[in-house]
Amino acid sequence: MSAPERIPSRSVTAADLLAHGELTVRGRIRDASNAALFCTVAYDGEEASCVYKPVAGERPLWDFPDGTLAQREVAAYEVAAATGWDLVPLTVLRDGPYGEGMCQLWIDVDPKSADLLALVDAEEPEPGWKAIGFAEVGEGKTALLVHADDDRLRRLAVLDAVINNADRKGGHLLPTADGRLYGIDHGVTFNADNKLRTLLWGWAGEPLTDEAVQTLTGLREALGGALGTRLAGLITAVELDATRARVDALLATGVHPEPSGEWPAIPWPPV
Repeated sequence: MSAPERIPSRSVTAADLLAHGELTVRGRIRDASNAALFCTVAYDGEEASCVYKPVAGERPLWDFPDGTLAQREVAAYEVAAATGWDLVPLTVLRDGPYGEGMCQLWIDVDPKSADLLALVDAEEPEPGWKAIGFAEVGEGKTALLVHADDDRLRRLAVLDAVINNADRKGGHLLPTADGRLYGIDHGVTFNADNKLRTLLWGWAGEPLTDEAVQTLTGLREALGGALGTRLAGLITAVELDATRARVDALLATGVHPEPSGEWPAIPWPPV
C-alpha cells in the first residue's frame, strides 16, 4: 500500500501532525497479527499517511503481561531516536477513532532497492553477505539464509540488542528511495528476559564498530536522564533496568550478542 505524503511546513512539525492531527481510517493492514489501520492524519492544512494500532486491537501475550504493544512501539522509537541513527519512523502514543494506540508515520518502500535477505544454494555466503543459518526449503533440502553486509542493518542489529527485539523479521525492514532503512513492528520488545530473536545474526560475536560503541556510550548517559524518564512512562521499572543492563553488557563485552540457546534465535515465519 502506498500513498502520497506531504511534508509538513515549518509551522507544523511532523510530531505535531502525528500527535494532534485528525486521524481518518482508510483501510486495514491485513497481514498484521494485531489490529493495524492505514490512516491519513491532517492538522492545520498539512496531511500525511500513517499507521494506527489501537490498544483495543491487541492480542494478550503471556510473556508480555505488562503495559501494551503500543507503549513498547513508542519506547522503541524513543531509544532509536536517541541513537541518532534514524532507524524507526516517528511514533507517538495518542487517542484515535478506536481509543488509545500508537501512531507511526507511513514509510513508502522503494521497490527497486537491493535485496537485504536471500536464500542461496551454498555452504558459505558470498562477499557482501553474512550467514544467518540453514533453512529447510522442501523435499529434505536446505539452503543458506543470508543477509546483506550492510551498515544500516548492522546499526539495526545493535538497536535490536538494546531493546531486546523478539521479532525482527524480513518484512519489518523498509528501505526507501533516498537510501534510508527503517525497522518497524516493535511491539514485542523490552522484555526483562533475554528474548532476542532476529534475522540479523550475521555479526554475532564480532566486535562492535567504533561508531556503535560511541552511540551506546551516549545512550547509557541518556538512559540515566531524560530518555530514562520518558521510558519510565512506557515500560516497567524492571524492563527499564534491564535495558540499561543490556547497554552496559554490550559496552563491557564490546561484541555483538550471540544466540542464547534459551529461546528460538530466528523468528518464524522469517518474513
